[in-house]
Amino acid sequence: MKTTRRALSSFLAVLFGFLPLVALAYSDNYLIGVGKHDVTGAAAEVGMMGYADPAQKSSGIHNRQYARAYIIAQPNDGPAVVFVNVDAGALFQSVNQAVVERLRQRFGERYTEQNVVLSATHTHGAAGGQSHYALYNVTIFGFIKENFEAQVNGIVAAVAEAHANLRPGHVLINRGELYDTSINRSQPAYDNNPAEERARYGSSIDPEMVVLRLRQGDRDAGMISWFAVHPVSMNKTNTLLTSDNKGRAEWRFEELARAQGNPDFVASFAQSNHADTTPNLNLDGTGPTRDQFRNTEIIGDRQFDKALALYQGASLQLTGAVDFRHQYNNYSKIRVRPEFGGGQERNTCNAALGYAFAAGTEDGRGLDGVDEGTVETNPLLNLITQTLTPPTEADKACHAPKPIILQQSAFKPYPWSPEVLPASILRIGQFALLAVPGEFTVMAGRRLRETVRGALGDDPWLVVAGLSNAYAGYVTTAEEYDVQHYEGGSTHFGRWTLAAYQQVFHDMAVALRDQQAVISTLAPRDLRNDQHNFLPGVVYDNPPVGKRFGQVVTDAKAQYRVGETAQAVFWTGHPRNNLRTESTFLEVQRKVNGLWQVVARDNDWSTQYHWLRKDGFWGTSQATLRWTIPEGTPAGEYRLVHYGDSKAPVTGRISAFSGASRSFTVQ
Repeated sequence: MKTTRRALSSFLAVLFGFLPLVALAYSDNYLIGVGKHDVTGAAAEVGMMGYADPAQKSSGIHNRQYARAYIIAQPNDGPAVVFVNVDAGALFQSVNQAVVERLRQRFGERYTEQNVVLSATHTHGAAGGQSHYALYNVTIFGFIKENFEAQVNGIVAAVAEAHANLRPGHVLINRGELYDTSINRSQPAYDNNPAEERARYGSSIDPEMVVLRLRQGDRDAGMISWFAVHPVSMNKTNTLLTSDNKGRAEWRFEELARAQGNPDFVASFAQSNHADTTPNLNLDGTGPTRDQFRNTEIIGDRQFDKALALYQGASLQLTGAVDFRHQYNNYSKIRVRPEFGGGQERNTCNAALGYAFAAGTEDGRGLDGVDEGTVETNPLLNLITQTLTPPTEADKACHAPKPIILQQSAFKPYPWSPEVLPASILRIGQFALLAVPGEFTVMAGRRLRETVRGALGDDPWLVVAGLSNAYAGYVTTAEEYDVQHYEGGSTHFGRWTLAAYQQVFHDMAVALRDQQAVISTLAPRDLRNDQHNFLPGVVYDNPPVGKRFGQVVTDAKAQYRVGETAQAVFWTGHPRNNLRTESTFLEVQRKVNGLWQVVARDNDWSTQYHWLRKDGFWGTSQATLRWTIPEGTPAGEYRLVHYGDSKAPVTGRISAFSGASRSFTVQ
């Protein structure tokens, strides 16, 4: 029934367009530009970012990851803002620094750290190793330059594309509520917030979805949806690169636009204050079903369906100035004023993680014997703490009631996580985006929005854009922090971290309201020349004796039906030889009038590309291509085609190759 409803909604959208807009007329008051570029990292033998599990290494592609860029500017070289949604586990400060540097080289002072926000969706299935800080690279075995460059280059290319197609246009906004897509995974911590506050909101998830519809004249150019849910429908047993449930929603929205003849449409499902929300509705790493691939589809489709309805119903036009404020602060040394500190002056702390951080979450548990809610020290864990980074008594008191398991700020010569962090407000008329460098819980995000709303004083539409421009863990309310679930144990700067953010954003909002400049004398450290990689590279590739690269090992069957999975196995090279950015490792082709036409690639939801090392000494590996034949596939003759690259022994020369399965019929 749900599949039928989705098919019907898609058919109607294709038939009637995204929205007929009836007799409404909108003036083009901004310049609008959109762009998209591949940022997929290494598809084999590289650690994935999110679950912090060294055993989770990439072994293929479920779907590709992208940077999707949006520029909104006032005409006649007026102020501009840039929002880039990136299918990534986190958007690290290293990436932000490199992107801004390269944008400055191309565009001068038009796009800088002041008006550019790079935000990660937080998929836990993308390649890692892009950070310059050890806390986020230790399970990846160091800094992975190829993944870093793929992400940086892709973001810059997406922004450049958006700049190149700036056209007169306008933005429509809408919002609604979505309740069947997330659940609070730390309910005891949430329930420690004041009863009257909880009663005012009524739900321990944040159901609000905000959608922007970007149009260039009478043409739809793009869409951005913000909704708070973790992209962890794919669990830590998954080793295929994936953009998870938000990527599923993005793919469906863009495929719908493509079916309407609008292939350049760019759709983003961005992250908000999601820290304590999970899509795994069974609260055991699964849900709604026990199948992680099916769950990804269901949760993604629910976001897609809601966003499409809000997109179609958007009628309020954003009008007014485009503006922005940005500031760096050292969040380990903020003195919180009494109005944000519960009536007293407070201080943030040197960055440290608690026992609950090591416990993990319902989406993926951590150390055995360590539980969420732990506020007492453990002799064994305390020994580890004292050996690695012994905290001072002042540190312990500052972080109380959190028992410290790792004080990442104490490592030398550099801390294991950043403490000088960015904060930004981008404003477009009645709408304002609050860009935060971490993961805010549902209630923390609500409080931040209310703080800014009070400072701006004109009831703007507000969204929290999580994981933006840098990453430094979680942010809880003080009351949630006291309970020390995973989110509280992962709040780096102590009990008053949220209060520090509220103070920073309040002051920026006042400056924005009063058209005053924001003073920022700090800058994050540049660690580009202090990176290390402990992951071996590709030495060489070899097919078995008497075989060649691209040759079929196990061929497809002669015939399949819709719903079945066509599969073929090939001798291949290592995918790290060539990431095939903006390209593919596989194609599904159909013969039409004697010519082979592409019907699917490795980004399509119906395909999977699996890589397997067979002999490490000889350098042999296999690629398995799978195509689950979708409903509506026309009968005909098809084949699976594999593209790869091999590295020669001795010379190290990289050579491209391809191979094709037998042709097979689909009935």
